[in-house]
Amino acid sequence: MQKSIKALILTADKFEDMELFFPYFRLLEEGIEVDITAPKKGHVEGEHGYGLEIEKTFEDVVPGNYDILFVPGGSPSGAPSVVRKDPKAQTIAKAFFNSNKPVCSICHGPWLLASANVIKGRHLTSFWYDGVPEDIKKAGGIYEDKEVVVDGNLVTSRSPGDLPAFMRETMRLINKIKE
Repeated sequence: MQKSIKALILTADKFEDMELFFPYFRLLEEGIEVDITAPKKGHVEGEHGYGLEIEKTFEDVVPGNYDILFVPGGSPSGAPSVVRKDPKAQTIAKAFFNSNKPVCSICHGPWLLASANVIKGRHLTSFWYDGVPEDIKKAGGIYEDKEVVVDGNLVTSRSPGDLPAFMRETMRLINKIKE
């Protein structure tokens, strides 16, 4: 019998639509339970107009109840900026790293990982502009400009165009969890 897997997505208003919905639907397709959380309950909307209702806040999250963490991106003044500054989101990220659970982040999403101080000595990528690579380096991360970078339990990618490679590597980690 396969293990039941539960995924957590951290976001806020003005997320990058494809970077949230592409992984979300792919995980649902695999039969994985997914909770999308934000700093507060209610309606959040992507940069391109796709919205959803948030029923669980960061404060409601018990990291031990989840197997994998997703941090999508968005514009620098949108969801990634809000999420990276949220102390509870930082605590959640730290809990996943401390438990060596998979963390998957794309575009501006790695800003949270830099702010949570969990990437020292880790290889990762992100959006190539807006200061994200610089913040990764300041946090001790090793930045690589590639479509996907895998460093143990950490999967990162640069932008929506990298989603196929991002999800391919994410699914490899999920299949290891299932074993």
